Amino acid sequence: MLHDQIARGEFWALPDHGGASGASRRVGVEVEFAGLTVAQTAALLAERWGGAATQTETHCVTLEGGALGKLRVELDISLQEKWLEDLAAASLGDLVPVEIVTAPLRLAALGTLSDGLDALVAEGALGTQEKLAFGFGVHFNPELPEDPAAILAIARAFALLEDWLRHSAPLDAARRVLPFVNPWPVALVDLLAEGAAMDLAQFARAYARLAPARGFGLDLLPALEHLHPEALEGVPEGQLKGGRPTFHYRLPEARLGDRDWSLAYEWNRWVIIEHVAADAALLARLTEGWQAHRARLVPLKRDWAGQVEAMLDDAGIVTRAARS
Repeated sequence: MLHDQIARGEFWALPDHGGASGASRRVGVEVEFAGLTVAQTAALLAERWGGAATQTETHCVTLEGGALGKLRVELDISLQEKWLEDLAAASLGDLVPVEIVTAPLRLAALGTLSDGLDALVAEGALGTQEKLAFGFGVHFNPELPEDPAAILAIARAFALLEDWLRHSAPLDAARRVLPFVNPWPVALVDLLAEGAAMDLAQFARAYARLAPARGFGLDLLPALEHLHPEALEGVPEGQLKGGRPTFHYRLPEARLGDRDWSLAYEWNRWVIIEHVAADAALLARLTEGWQAHRARLVPLKRDWAGQVEAMLDDAGIVTRAARS
């Protein structure tokens, strides 16, 4: 399986899009886990990376001046009132994960982050696989390419690869039932596979109609709010948290401590999506394949995932991504 060929110990580079180098694009990273407190995590990272730790909120510590620049360590809860935060932290314990949130990083810094996660595991950090009730994720926030056509191509590539991504590395049971990593609606995939001319503003209006929420494996609302806020009028106000010039890829799992998992593995799966987007011929074959798949009397997701696996294998996409 191609899944087994994806590097676990090396971070692959982003491809070029529209003649612009992918090397200059940075990525912010968010990692959730249990087993350590906010204070313990911040102290361990400060010891490893240097920098000064400052408690900025009740359950949030900011680390500045270290090897990764500025980052936050916090409880991953959205409760706003302090007494509710304290109640949740005290009563739910490990079910409220600690989260590391980095500033945008260069590719070379991802290895430093990965080494830090390994150090946290050695001190007791737990990944999502450790308990049935855990549902911890990794979020990557890669900066958008400059070319609007490339942004659309990446959205199309993700739409066509999402079933394969989920089938090749099935999600933890707890994450499947949480409303944070839902699959894109089939109607959105169909729209992206139609091949009709569509600019980003038109896509933003369609996305607002078909997927007006944050809880998808790839959440495009921050990017679209940054690019075309006027196109998102129909999106519920609570789903718009401010525009950002990044993708928000939240499908990956935080399986800290699992020997077959690594931060590099999850990042490299995103890199494959972008390589597919940069290959117009492969993207066209996938689009045609999806249209034929949808025309079948009973289209099954596992059948489409198998077709994607075969097309990616024929195109040598994993080897190409590894060499970039």
